[in-house]
Amino acid sequence: MNQVVMQSIVQMDTETLKRLTSEVKETLATGIEMPAQKKRFTAVNLWKIQQAKRQPARITRKWAI
Repeated sequence: MNQVVMQSIVQMDTETLKRLTSEVKETLATGIEMPAQKKRFTAVNLWKIQQAKRQPARITRKWAI
């Protein structure tokens, strides 16, 4: 039974360790309004589209009789 085992401790130089653990000081942008969320396309929307396509067909059949 062969097993490949990786070391649990990662070796890295001190400079890389400092860059990874240094704290970044950033400020959040204030006074900016986010755009409104777009409406999601749902099954109800698809049903309404299909019903709208069927409406003219019903009207023409009604007059054809």
